[in-house]
Amino acid sequence: MTEVMLRPVLDPAVIPQRRQQLLRDLPKERLAWMLQKMCEIRYFEEKAEDLYARGLVHGTMHLSIGQEASSVGSIAALRPDDLIIHHHRGHGHTIAKGADLKLMMAEFLGKECGYCRGRGGSMHIADIPGGNLGATGVVGSGIPTAVGIALALQMRRSPQVLLAFFGDGAVNLGEFHEALNMAAIWKLPVVFICENNQYGMSGPAKTMCAVQPLSVRAIAYDIPGQTVDGNDVLAVYQVTQAAVERARRGEGPAFIENYTYRWRGHSKSDRNVYRTQAEIDEWKQRCPIARFKQALLEAQVLTSAEVDAIDAQAKEAIERAAEEALACPEPSPENLEAEVYAP
Repeated sequence: MTEVMLRPVLDPAVIPQRRQQLLRDLPKERLAWMLQKMCEIRYFEEKAEDLYARGLVHGTMHLSIGQEASSVGSIAALRPDDLIIHHHRGHGHTIAKGADLKLMMAEFLGKECGYCRGRGGSMHIADIPGGNLGATGVVGSGIPTAVGIALALQMRRSPQVLLAFFGDGAVNLGEFHEALNMAAIWKLPVVFICENNQYGMSGPAKTMCAVQPLSVRAIAYDIPGQTVDGNDVLAVYQVTQAAVERARRGEGPAFIENYTYRWRGHSKSDRNVYRTQAEIDEWKQRCPIARFKQALLEAQVLTSAEVDAIDAQAKEAIERAAEEALACPEPSPENLEAEVYAP
């Protein structure tokens, strides 16, 4: 077998050293923000499970518990005016991009005061002014959409960069290859981020893809490709930051694979019969939030009391958002056709 060498966006050999440098150099407030967002994502999704069990959620939902470092580490590398397009497992991206937790929870519950007036629900939460362009329920459909958005940014000579998130189940679709090829040819300002949680619905990704790691596919388009520990928020941050800076300089796209794991099933209808509890428990020992807390404490960036306070504040914020969202009115039948037809 011929060995192929990736052209990484950041030399993997320097990631551990740079990780320690980040703990020293990044502002304490920025590191605390990263922890805050990771905790908010975890508590939001745990609250979502509770609301679902109480029959207050319409339809199903796709949880990213265990994947918090991927969304927070990636989005932490952006400027406020940069953009994201996410996928059906997108609560974490939405929170990391700065969503109003009450409006987000209200949308999740199908309430009139939600981001999309209750019409989008769990899978389609978008915040256009905040740079979150939303998602669709079709696997992989955000990838070619991201190319169109990035082309528009390039044509406007905008300094903005777009992050396009998708799962490992999307990388075998034709539009994945078409999109990466076009983005590479035109050197578009987009970073493609595959959140490989190792299962495409109910099948292991390793049996569905001919090459591992998935980032090897970047070679076909002569763009940087890199696989990173998706449960290490600082590793995700530094690799994404390098890719974003490269794209902003006009040097084109990159493909990053965040290797992570979802603790819950594909959706709430998933009986989880395709994997063992032992496997799930093993990955819980690699909890991204616990790892980041430990790193912050060992580097003496935060004290134990400060870490506990951030955790408590995140939980309180989610509880308050849920309480306020539950009090919002249901959508009115009188405006049922609003935003369906153009005026």
